Amino acid sequence: MPRLITLAGAQTGPIQRADSRARTLERLIALLESAARQGAQLVVFPELALTTFFPRWFIPEAAELDAWFEREMPNPGCQRLFDRARELGVGFYLGYAELTPEGRRFNSAITVGPDGRILAKYRKVHLPGSVEPRPGSRFQQLEKRYFEYGDLGFPAFRGPAEWGGPVMGMLICNDRRWPEAWRCYGLQGVELMVMGYNSAAYDPNGGETESADLRRFHSTLAVQANAYMNATWAVSVAKAGNEDGSGLIGGSVIVSPDGLVVAEARTLEDEVILAECDLDACRQGKEKMFNFAAHRRPEHYRRIVEQVGAVPPG
Repeated sequence: MPRLITLAGAQTGPIQRADSRARTLERLIALLESAARQGAQLVVFPELALTTFFPRWFIPEAAELDAWFEREMPNPGCQRLFDRARELGVGFYLGYAELTPEGRRFNSAITVGPDGRILAKYRKVHLPGSVEPRPGSRFQQLEKRYFEYGDLGFPAFRGPAEWGGPVMGMLICNDRRWPEAWRCYGLQGVELMVMGYNSAAYDPNGGETESADLRRFHSTLAVQANAYMNATWAVSVAKAGNEDGSGLIGGSVIVSPDGLVVAEARTLEDEVILAECDLDACRQGKEKMFNFAAHRRPEHYRRIVEQVGAVPPG
């Protein structure tokens, strides 16, 4: 009997700096309800889904910075999303800025089951950008300033029986570009990867060589290639459009274990994409081309974990 799950990507249009939390939550709930009406069992929201992408701003005051962070999850500011999802019997992935009781800050995501229980938490490992602002730049990329590197690693987890019991993994934004992260999940038998992102439509490091179209192509390419090489379904969901004068690429996709795009966002606005996915379709890749037990040779891979920067031969 096939193990089927109906997956939804809940892309959001821009969330402006001045938008209220209540208004943003209304939009997320509307997307959740739309997905549920179409039969979705799991809805994937973007990275930092509750706020604008605040790392584009230099925010020197701690009190102002703390206002963008969640001290617990759920909390009164987003409880209605959890309540509505539980009423509908729908799970979700949600990206947010996390402030721990010890004062540590992370770019985090959770996956919540259809009963409203948090199944797993992930903290972003591959932080882009810089600690110090770039002089003269209108927009910054200050994730390294506002967040610590994730400290939870890449632990896979089991989704509930209602979803077919998939082996699941989570990533956030820039993580999707790093095959090491995917392979850590692949070695745990991952069948469903979920991730959100807020990728700029310009080069956030100050360059001028990448257009929005090229950045969107790279975003999709990374998900297709890594889904194929780890024989897993993948849902990659954007915040999109003109946010506070800064463009975001959009391009949300659902990708099969063969690397095929089976659903794709067509707008830069709030939009639901949907696909019914057979988890057993992962078996083809896992048992043949990417049968790790038969074909991997880790004795030759030490450089991957022992070296950070590229070192050309002498």
